Amino acid sequence: MVNLALPVAQPTTRRTRWLSLYRCGLALATGLLLAMLLSGCLLISGEQTRFTRQEGIGDLRTSFVSAEGETVRTIQVAEGPAAVQVMVIATIASGDLQLDLLQPDNTVAFTVVVPANAQVTRTARVQASDQGYIRYRVAAREARDGSYQLLVQEL
Repeated sequence: MVNLALPVAQPTTRRTRWLSLYRCGLALATGLLLAMLLSGCLLISGEQTRFTRQEGIGDLRTSFVSAEGETVRTIQVAEGPAAVQVMVIATIASGDLQLDLLQPDNTVAFTVVVPANAQVTRTARVQASDQGYIRYRVAAREARDGSYQLLVQEL
């Protein structure tokens, strides 16, 4: 004989409700932690970067197919502390792109905001760190078919 009775649902207890709430809270906390970790990163596809440096000058060229997010990058432009002139040339086909050149104390030396279908050029003086590095922040929002170039010259 075959039993065709449907299973009977077990009554909900305080413990099962607490476990359910605990699991939801754990999933929410994990999601928030992941969001915080990923918020400081730049997801970029089709990136091609080339950096050349000779005595007193440097040239960084980066192009990409798409980019989303934010990151801080570092390049060595001198052997020690130095004042440098930096020219930024940037363009994108769509979306938003922003480059911030940072001083050693993390203040912004200058900002380049690039609108879609435009090329922006900006020049300013930046102080390299004690080890000869300059840092720049790249922030992209739905940026497509873009490129930027940093031309550096020691003063």
